[in-house]
Amino acid sequence: MTGIVLASSSPYRAELLRRLRLDFEQVAPAIDESVAADEMADHYVRRLAREKALAVAERYPDRIVIGSDQCSECHGQILGKPGNMERAIKQLTNASGQRVTLFTAVAVHDPDSRHVEVEMVPTYVHFRRLERSAIERYVNLEKPLDCAGAFRAEGLGIALFERIQSDDPNAIIGLPLIALTRLLARIGIVRP
Repeated sequence: MTGIVLASSSPYRAELLRRLRLDFEQVAPAIDESVAADEMADHYVRRLAREKALAVAERYPDRIVIGSDQCSECHGQILGKPGNMERAIKQLTNASGQRVTLFTAVAVHDPDSRHVEVEMVPTYVHFRRLERSAIERYVNLEKPLDCAGAFRAEGLGIALFERIQSDDPNAIIGLPLIALTRLLARIGIVRP
């Protein structure tokens, strides 16, 4: 089997990929993650997942490369990584009592065909009504500054939600394994 590279610096995505019992190397892609003017959230994450896979495939042309990306959307606005405490608190304040859509895309670059296939999985996160003090405690404890929408569902962030709706429970953490399994099967890697 051709080697696999995960185009991500996220330890959570690597942990998810290990569930498929694949041998892989993890490499951080170096791409511009800016949102293009008037770009919709679903297009944005598809584009970034593809660009991450292609950027790493340039360095590893003989390997299968898996790229992924994720963003949140609330009231039609893309919520990226907040980067600081103030923006994290603002994002969570706006999400309080709301349904936030988390878009997670996965891309697989096939070294034989040089083709990239991408799938996107939406997850609907229904937030509880949150008091400002609860939001501040959460942000101080979890420090979700590098998380789309300022929440980390694999940690304490799960306590912020009323419910989650998704076709793939792994999508909320950053790597939709059901979609990835389907993409890998198309190039001959069947799990289990």
